[in-house]
Amino acid sequence: MKIRTRLTLLFTLITAMLLSVYSITIYYSSKEAREKSYYGELQNEAIAKADLFFQSSLPEQEMHKLYKNNNRTLNEVQVAIYNSKDQLVYHDDAKVDYVKETPEMLTQIFKKKKINFFLDNLQVVGMVYHHNGNTYAVTAASYDKYGYEYLTHLLTISIASFISILLLIYLAGIFLSKKTLSPLSEMVNQIKKITAGKLQLRLKTTGEKDELNELAQNFNGMLERLENSFDSQKYFVSNISHELRTPLSAIITELELASEKELTKEEYQSTIQSALEDARNMVKLSNSLMDLAKASYDPNEISFSEIRMDEVLLESYSKIIKENSTYKVSLNIDDAVEEHQLTMQGNEYLLQVAFNNLIDNACKYSPEHLCSIDVKADIEKLYVSFTNTGITISKEDLVHIFEPFYRSENSKKEKGHGIGLFLTEKIIHLHQAAIKVTSENNTTVFIVVFEIETA
Repeated sequence: MKIRTRLTLLFTLITAMLLSVYSITIYYSSKEAREKSYYGELQNEAIAKADLFFQSSLPEQEMHKLYKNNNRTLNEVQVAIYNSKDQLVYHDDAKVDYVKETPEMLTQIFKKKKINFFLDNLQVVGMVYHHNGNTYAVTAASYDKYGYEYLTHLLTISIASFISILLLIYLAGIFLSKKTLSPLSEMVNQIKKITAGKLQLRLKTTGEKDELNELAQNFNGMLERLENSFDSQKYFVSNISHELRTPLSAIITELELASEKELTKEEYQSTIQSALEDARNMVKLSNSLMDLAKASYDPNEISFSEIRMDEVLLESYSKIIKENSTYKVSLNIDDAVEEHQLTMQGNEYLLQVAFNNLIDNACKYSPEHLCSIDVKADIEKLYVSFTNTGITISKEDLVHIFEPFYRSENSKKEKGHGIGLFLTEKIIHLHQAAIKVTSENNTTVFIVVFEIETA
């Protein structure tokens, strides 16, 4: 069932319930009001007949005629009067006795002074009447024809109005839901046009501050991210293909030449060394790509544990020195840094990959192959700086330095694939940290800023 139909039916159902409660309340309130009002009329009629009987000179036969004449055109109230000895004193029509008063009923009237009750469709009132020091029981009974006709008419009107209003509400609901959800239908039609090859399309947005416009804006934001992701993926695959093809082509060419010619032992060894060097470059590239894949996982899928930042830095420091004997790395931890400021939640392996890249880059592009690591802290943040002296990175290159496979003109003199800094930034962001770089006066500094966890 479509939302439009569901909303219309739900709106109609709620309206029906409210109308039902309203109509039933009105009907039963009118019913009780009629009943109470008619009991009052019966009481007044009983008093009037008793006054007429006791205080006027009108004979009883004339009062009987008056009752019978009125009864032809009106629902005349039938009145009966009994004395304290339960003897009948007066009756409008003894032959047609509606109430048929019993001694028990009369006793109850004398005791309670006034009673009201129904006798089939008739309403009956019994009351005590005093005259010349004597006490009498007066009963009055009648059928409220006009009152019941009014209630029947009210019920008919209520049912007809209920059905008519529900029909109008349903039609209005269809119109309103169609008009309200028309932007959503238009949005669905626009979404159908968006495919993998047409990610540049966007949903139309308005200046309205409503949920549908907010949905369109968020959906456009998602499309923007998807388009960037697809573009990055295409760019990434293209560059990977190029980076892998270059050493493979070199290896194949060298081995083909070696197999086609008779070479000396030294030439064979030179060819093997060259092929080994290309193979090692491929291994480094493959390792970088694997690390990049790990850093691209959902943060919720990466295991974090309590680590010591100084220990991670020492591990990276030791690994770089062991692999590159010409590199010189110094680690300086400020005396003001406390132990708890160095302890945080993180993934030790990924942080080592990030720090290894920063140390390796610093040493690689420094004429002295020197990297200085400085650790400082304040109340809220831990700062880890990687400093080297050498070439200055231009402002144009600084803008793109964390992009995948980007290499500046100065960096192309050294071997590399342009993945390291891109990978480093992803790892740093996974740890809810920030990385920034400055380069001036032949000094380049990469600063990683971690949030210190409070107890």
